[in-house]
Amino acid sequence: MPKMKTKKALAKRVKVTGSGKLKRGHAYVSHFAANKTHKQKVQLRKSGLVSKSDMKRIKGLLQG
Repeated sequence: MPKMKTKKALAKRVKVTGSGKLKRGHAYVSHFAANKTHKQKVQLRKSGLVSKSDMKRIKGLLQG
């Protein structure tokens, strides 16, 4: 059985924190900025964490 490969597309979008959580960027940032409030745009700049329900699936794609 060959080794599992890391899904590189996902690895470029997600970073593992020291405690093992997954850090990610927000969606809805790249365009249509005129339709968003200043508050929305400021909050979308900050990174977020991957939800607990997605952790198992995403960690499986990252192991490699």
